[in-house]
Amino acid sequence: MKNNSDEIKKTAKEVLEVENNELAKSHKSIDGNFIKSVNIINSISGRVVVLGIGKSGIIGRKIAATLASTGTPALFMHPVEALHGDLGMIQTSDAILALSFSGNTEEISKLIPLISKRKLPVISMTGNENSKLAKLSDVHIKMHVSKEACPYNLAPTSSTTVMLALGDALAICLMRLKHFEKKDFAVFHPGGSLGKLLTNNVSDLMSTGNMNPVVTGDKLVKDALFVMTKTKAGATSVVDKNGKLLGFFTDGDLRRALQADHNILDKKVSAIMTKKPTAVLQDTPAVEAAKIISERRIDNVPVIDKKGKVVGILDKSDLIDFIALIDKN
Repeated sequence: MKNNSDEIKKTAKEVLEVENNELAKSHKSIDGNFIKSVNIINSISGRVVVLGIGKSGIIGRKIAATLASTGTPALFMHPVEALHGDLGMIQTSDAILALSFSGNTEEISKLIPLISKRKLPVISMTGNENSKLAKLSDVHIKMHVSKEACPYNLAPTSSTTVMLALGDALAICLMRLKHFEKKDFAVFHPGGSLGKLLTNNVSDLMSTGNMNPVVTGDKLVKDALFVMTKTKAGATSVVDKNGKLLGFFTDGDLRRALQADHNILDKKVSAIMTKKPTAVLQDTPAVEAAKIISERRIDNVPVIDKKGKVVGILDKSDLIDFIALIDKN
């Protein structure tokens, strides 16, 4: 291929077109055997042991990882290592998911009869229903792939794409059967954005101290404006002498009030504040606060304790990643 932009674009688009066309056939694989495979995996008390060699092995590692992270215990085992001792890691409560597009991989073909003797259910995924692996399996998922994206129809490309997609389909079906929900991701993904969303409380994210704008109800609007500007929050909580929340005053309230009264800066803030504002408790899960801010289309909320005292302020910017996840889902 000549090293020029037009040829590169042309080849890349051809690859994507071929893989897209082959992937479009995958719905044919969702048949009785696919359903039986899902039910078998859902019924076991052990793990899904995924087997694969070469490119199928790489895909197998990803499928095992996806299963494990969505509530279905799984591990990847290299067939050669299994033949040299790792077979002892497989438990009687496990199920096998063997991957091979040709279905005639020598190492897997040697391994499956040994596994079958232990009466473990064997699910295979191949492109050849007459292959040795397909015939040795209890259930076979047929991959409908007629063309690789490789110009010589040799390098695993379309076949690995389809294999990966079917693995994802298995994982998500099981995820739903097991009622694996967002909150469960906190256990399996504690370091990710969603994990943080589900494990953090408002108290972990709110601004406090000098960064928490608060004025008493007897202060003037111009005093409140000074506090708001100093903290860059664009809002301030309004409290009584005991620190309990009376209202919330925002720059939006100020703009609306100025339209009606140009002398508003010398009025008491309690006269134009929003009474009974939306507020959140400090031990509210961050996910709930993110939902409130997203659904009510507000920029910030006062944070209170169980006695109604203001302890902080939560800004939309504190939850921006979390709100994006909620909006996405």
